[in-house]
Amino acid sequence: MSVELPFAPVDAVIRRNAGSLRVSADAAEELARRIQVRGAALAGEAAERATAEDRKTLMAADFETGNEEGTRNGGPPVTKEALTLPVAPVDRIARLDIDDRYRVSMDARVVLADVLESYADEVAASAAILARHAGRRTITAEDVETYFALLE
Repeated sequence: MSVELPFAPVDAVIRRNAGSLRVSADAAEELARRIQVRGAALAGEAAERATAEDRKTLMAADFETGNEEGTRNGGPPVTKEALTLPVAPVDRIARLDIDDRYRVSMDARVVLADVLESYADEVAASAAILARHAGRRTITAEDVETYFALLE
């Protein structure tokens, strides 16, 4: 599986959660892969909701962010300019596991990018804790993998 998401924005997400820790390239690559898997799964679930409502367009509300209007924490609507993750690759990720008959609205793309960025922040912060716990000064792919192993 090729990774649609560029590593640079994922690296930026990890670094903002890393504090004084360094970040290995393989950590950004592993997190990008995990984000892609999560995004494709969320889009599949959103497509099921759209199908249940006899729609062919995925809307922001289909991603069940807890905030139907695409706002972050009850604040103003999220804009693609406010995100670190780029919307175009997120759109390609959304289409990985759904039929070509579906369209993805721009609001849905932005909301999905926001959801995936929050997900990446959570994983990155946890990976930083794991790296510190291991006594290392660098976050590695192993830290990202360990986070997911602990969830199982």
